[in-house]
Amino acid sequence: WRFEAYKTSKTTIMKTVTLALSLFLVTIVGLAQEKTGVDITVTIDNITKDEGKVLAGLHTEETFMKGQGVQNLQSAITDGKVTLTFTNVTPGNYAIMAMHDANENNRMDYQSNGMPKESYGMSGNDMTMGPPSFNSAKFTVGEEDLEFTIRF
Repeated sequence: WRFEAYKTSKTTIMKTVTLALSLFLVTIVGLAQEKTGVDITVTIDNITKDEGKVLAGLHTEETFMKGQGVQNLQSAITDGKVTLTFTNVTPGNYAIMAMHDANENNRMDYQSNGMPKESYGMSGNDMTMGPPSFNSAKFTVGEEDLEFTIRF
């Protein structure tokens, strides 16, 4: 009789320890998947043709107009529209540049006079003559998710 009581207690303890470890691991996994930054959703809805794709880069002042951004996205075009979301963006100043890569060569194509052949736009929607500037396109990321519409 005493042996059976000991065996039952040991089984109960093992079940309790297993349950506690399982709950601990589930909590750790849940915390690891917690959102750590801001999401920035960009919509471009005035694309003239659905052929090709849209390339977009999230830039800091250091990367602006110098190649790849700190995050880079691309999307197929449907009915003249794309929606892209940059995820887990840390607080700071950024600018978004986007272009319609109509021939899918992953770069901006230019005419012989230096003017772009493909449509482009940026946050701030400043389309003055000359090259874009970080200051005219910049925005500040804080703690809240952001949404932008960029016009080509």
